[in-house]
Amino acid sequence: MKSTKILAILIVGVVSVSLLARVERPDKVPKAFEEIWNALLDLQEQMDSIQPTPGPQGPPGPTLGIYDSLGLSSSGDRESGDAGGRTLYNLGSVGIGTGIDSLYKLSVQGGGASAINGQSESGHGVCGWAKSGYGVHGYSESGNGMSGYGGAHGVYGENIGTGNHGILGGSGEGVRGYSATGYAGYFHGDVVITGVLSKASGSFRIDHPLDPENKYLQHSFVESPDMMNIYNGMLILDENGQAVVQLPDYFEALNRDFRYQLTCIGGFAPVYIAEKISDKRFKIAGGKPGMEVSWQVTGIRRDAYADKNRVVVEENKSLQERGYYLHPEAYGLPKEKSIETVRKPRLSQIRELAKR
Repeated sequence: MKSTKILAILIVGVVSVSLLARVERPDKVPKAFEEIWNALLDLQEQMDSIQPTPGPQGPPGPTLGIYDSLGLSSSGDRESGDAGGRTLYNLGSVGIGTGIDSLYKLSVQGGGASAINGQSESGHGVCGWAKSGYGVHGYSESGNGMSGYGGAHGVYGENIGTGNHGILGGSGEGVRGYSATGYAGYFHGDVVITGVLSKASGSFRIDHPLDPENKYLQHSFVESPDMMNIYNGMLILDENGQAVVQLPDYFEALNRDFRYQLTCIGGFAPVYIAEKISDKRFKIAGGKPGMEVSWQVTGIRRDAYADKNRVVVEENKSLQERGYYLHPEAYGLPKEKSIETVRKPRLSQIRELAKR
């Protein structure tokens, strides 16, 4: 806008000088030119001192397409050129490296490179906020819809509502965590898993009951090839050396294939199962009056979910996975032999980033 006004005044000045040159007083030409020049300088100083402010917001303008890294190409009466320092008001949809999509305000096509790269010395590289919907939404047909890497949190999610989610993962692998040095996932609080939990090992970890200030205590899980439930207890035999054990109301609805164990405490007696489990109870006999007996019963789950999702005890690796290991370091092999290398080729790239 400044350059347009200055050019107009120059044109007027040149025309004026030309007219003065044709009049009878040519000695006035230098003086007129000097006055025009000084007027131009004054105008320039006044315009430099003006701080531009946004005007009133008008109706939505035409869409804007940006197809290179040097400038803007636009339609209608909007200017073209370097976008540095410019505030764009009332744009329709914007396309960078691609055509516009009316569903989005900004569409970016990266080609072979990253579509969006956000960097910050102290704040957020990329920050998204929404009153409803997604603050930041990522989608990929083959790679990662969203990938996070950082010195603190690669991806951080916080829920400030009720019944919402700090981080929500969809189909495929909803959330995948990897760490070269710490925890791939750390949950402070209760965790609910509605499907199958597969693991290499498991344990509980608590403050040591005898020295809670200085030690931890850990125990491993009890493993089984079956979906097994365990029930146990202690009892005292009656005057006939017998006892009846009452089980929970749900016992036979939940379990099948029962197994029994009996152990006498403080002496020996040929105790046995006199009556097997029926109507939520079983009977012990063969002991001495007043004898203490420890009992244990196990059952295999028979509920609807268990029947549809039995554990496959032995399973062949796929052709792609053969020669690779879930835990190659346990066999003295390098991490490149990890089965994740063939399942998720990009995992090796993430590991390289973690080493830097």
